[in-house]
Amino acid sequence: MSRILLDCRRLLCPMPVIRVQNRVAELLPGDELEVVCTDPGAMQDIPAWCRINGHLLLDQQVQDDEYILRIRVQGDPG
Repeated sequence: MSRILLDCRRLLCPMPVIRVQNRVAELLPGDELEVVCTDPGAMQDIPAWCRINGHLLLDQQVQDDEYILRIRVQGDPG
């Protein structure tokens, strides 16, 4: 299992979700991706993307003006 940090600061919708999708495609089941964003829309967009694509949202929090989400990559849902 790897833990990867993805910096999506200063990116506006839909770029954080696109970056997450591209990075998750390179990871293995069980890997964790920590995403740091400054766009508050990511707090709804990334969890929705996880539900649609079968990945597990482990945590989401706000620290100062940053939105941090942790995702566990699941196996191919199809």
